[in-house]
Amino acid sequence: MQVSHKPSAVSVSFDEPNLVSTAGLLPAMVLARDSGLHELADQWLSVPTDKGANPGLKVASLVAGMVAGADSIDDMALLRHGAMKKVFTACYAPSTLGSFLRSFTFGHVRQLDAVASRFLVSLNRKAPLLGDVAADDYVYLDLDDTIIEVHGYQKQGSGYGYSGVRGLNALLATASTKDAVPFIAAQRLRKGAANSARGAKKFVTEALGTLTRCQPGSKVLCRFDSAYYGHGPVAAALKAGAQVSVTVRMDPAVKRAIATIPETAWETIHYTDAILDESTGVLVSSAEVAETGFTAFTSRKKAERVPGRLVVRRIPELNPKKAAGQDTLFDSHRFHAFFTTVDSGVLDTVAADKTHRQHAVIEQVNADLKGSALAHMPSGHFGANSAWLVAAAIAYNLTRATGILAGGTFAKARSATVRRKLIQVPARIARSARKTKLRLPLDWPWETEWERLFTSVHAPPQIA
Repeated sequence: MQVSHKPSAVSVSFDEPNLVSTAGLLPAMVLARDSGLHELADQWLSVPTDKGANPGLKVASLVAGMVAGADSIDDMALLRHGAMKKVFTACYAPSTLGSFLRSFTFGHVRQLDAVASRFLVSLNRKAPLLGDVAADDYVYLDLDDTIIEVHGYQKQGSGYGYSGVRGLNALLATASTKDAVPFIAAQRLRKGAANSARGAKKFVTEALGTLTRCQPGSKVLCRFDSAYYGHGPVAAALKAGAQVSVTVRMDPAVKRAIATIPETAWETIHYTDAILDESTGVLVSSAEVAETGFTAFTSRKKAERVPGRLVVRRIPELNPKKAAGQDTLFDSHRFHAFFTTVDSGVLDTVAADKTHRQHAVIEQVNADLKGSALAHMPSGHFGANSAWLVAAAIAYNLTRATGILAGGTFAKARSATVRRKLIQVPARIARSARKTKLRLPLDWPWETEWERLFTSVHAPPQIA
């Protein structure tokens, strides 16, 4: 590509009042409106004084800015350019939205959590986020926390946690299936030095409650890492009718259980660098799995003990001196074990191991959020940052639903892809016969998907 004019023949001016740079916000925010975002915020939020006036419009403005790519309060100014006021009402200034966020207390954040949960249930009716879930398929609820890095000492609650990075701790629960990408079922911001499992029992209960309302009657499998291997989170999942698959710490009881596994029980699995020998049909891999019966939390009273299976993956220890001819006298292995309550008739040893390792899908959500709204924690006020996280989760789910309605590759695309190709589309606003028309770029590569999204939220008028 080459510039077609000499510099002296080109000039610019910011004076076109009928242009918008994010025309895709129109169908996205219509979807948010039809899913009840404004009404829910007006009903549930009670932020005091004039700062909390019109909470539905202000929450919708924050969500719209995040869907369009804002990652700070100042970025909300992108809602106030060109012809945006001809398409939307109540395009608030960043300072107004910042004052609104700083008025949040912990109780107000919990109110916004209630808005996010109910909005998600309604949004799922408009655009099924998990698609068609077969009766024998699991819906996976993954739990994990991540550190959002901050700088300076004026951020309330910031500290050095397990990562050694100064930041705030965001706890997320995502729901997905084998065919559908994750959406966020629950979220919570905690201080940076918080233990990963802090408040996990109640959080799991809330996340499963939201997921049950979104997908009633489905089988749910909760997948946790070792930070959540405790009676609280596991018992909360089982009480809600879900199964669990949780990585265990290598404590003495687990080591004793692994020692009882016979050598003949180990089965080769697909793993890093695994290949299939075409001549013999045998899988060549260094990783193997086996399982044994196991009862978790035996230190508690009998009624609180949880029977299940201990699935163990072993990998040979690397010997860096083997190339120099210094072989070991016997092979040694590294063991990675997880505890599951799923019956072996539903998921055998290999399938259970593969399913548990797919828990890492939640890291894609963490990366997605940090590449958009959670690139920063925009305020020094902890309540404002907590509310910002909830709004970011709402925006993420709304973007996911937007991609699903657009169809094609957007049904599984990252939010950055949906934003770049469907949301950040320039358009010129034209008025004719008392109707507003958006004139979009000719030969836009994703025109078909954009029109499918627009049509799905703007149903054509019915013939009388």
